[in-house]
Amino acid sequence: MLARSTILALLATFASSSTAAAQDTSFAAMQMRGKVAMGVDQYTSIHKFDDLSDGGRIELQRDRDDSVGTRAIRDHLRAISVAFSTGDFSTPAFVHMQAVPGTTVMARKRAVIRYSFRELPRGGELLIVTRDTSAVAAVHQFLAFQRGDHHAAGHVMHEP
Repeated sequence: MLARSTILALLATFASSSTAAAQDTSFAAMQMRGKVAMGVDQYTSIHKFDDLSDGGRIELQRDRDDSVGTRAIRDHLRAISVAFSTGDFSTPAFVHMQAVPGTTVMARKRAVIRYSFRELPRGGELLIVTRDTSAVAAVHQFLAFQRGDHHAAGHVMHEP
């Protein structure tokens, strides 16, 4: 008969591996939806979500030379620039299967937020700029969620 501590240890290991498996499955599903939305494999693309003092920056690039993937990223970033400027955040809602934090305020404040796309060597970036403090806070909330959900890098502003 197994000792009680051994049984508890086995149960704890099983529970943590089940949680990890569920998280891996959720992440894989999100990555697949991202591929549908963005037109490129999320596992071979690099995301960065940077907080800036006047808003933020989304960078998406291929991890290798890939003219088709680079074009798909640029098309995607141009499209979300237009969508976000009209208050349409349905693409991130689809990718993450939930309303993304910050987007309600960003939609409401769309008249005071400017979105601009710029090409990068293997993709592009979307700059999100505003002077409105509540809009900046919403952009930072949006980017923080993106960094976490995509397991992505980015610069986090530390407010005083």
